[in-house]
Amino acid sequence: MKDVILDIERWRTSGCRIAVARVVATEGSSPRGAGAAMVVNDRGEVAGSVSGGCVEGAVVTAATEVLNGQREAGVISFGYSDDDAFSVGLTCGGTIHLFVEELAW
Repeated sequence: MKDVILDIERWRTSGCRIAVARVVATEGSSPRGAGAAMVVNDRGEVAGSVSGGCVEGAVVTAATEVLNGQREAGVISFGYSDDDAFSVGLTCGGTIHLFVEELAW
């Protein structure tokens, strides 16, 4: 969260709604550890990283869906054994679990 706090404050001050995705657990090899965060605002701007690039697009989509009311806040997971793992680029052999939610003020 330290990496994105300035973006959050700037976006909040400008009236944006913001979703945050945080790595809450990992299994096996993972690109980023627990605590890594990405934030997405309702204008489509993104800051931070949860995977070093391999699942960022899917996480942005999930965060945008939370902001648009198309998805409930909650845990999403990406892992090597999942059918979607290769389609989103997670080939490190591990699994990452992220909690995605809209920030409340």
